[in-house]
Amino acid sequence: MKLLISWLINTAALVITAFIIDGIKITNVSTAFIAALVLGLINTFIKPILIFLTLPINLITLGLFTLVINALMLMLAARVVPGFDVENFWPTAVLGALVLSIASMILGTLKNR
Repeated sequence: MKLLISWLINTAALVITAFIIDGIKITNVSTAFIAALVLGLINTFIKPILIFLTLPINLITLGLFTLVINALMLMLAARVVPGFDVENFWPTAVLGALVLSIASMILGTLKNR
């Protein structure tokens, strides 16, 4: 049940992000659910490897490089899911990753209340 709630929260955060950021487009609700699922899988399996490989630059930038990695994960999900588009890396994907993180954090906090 917790996994389903997390998926719904991530889907809502992705829809909010697409609403706020002009360069991120989601064609319909089913695409949003699939994109959230793919993004969750990418963040589970690929992101930890990238975090490990970029640890030195992440330490130098005091963790800010993680935002670049999140933007790359967002663009990778857009490549995999038809109907989910991210126009470019800078500033769309980076800003989208930031908004997605904030929206997920806020919605996750509301879930715990």
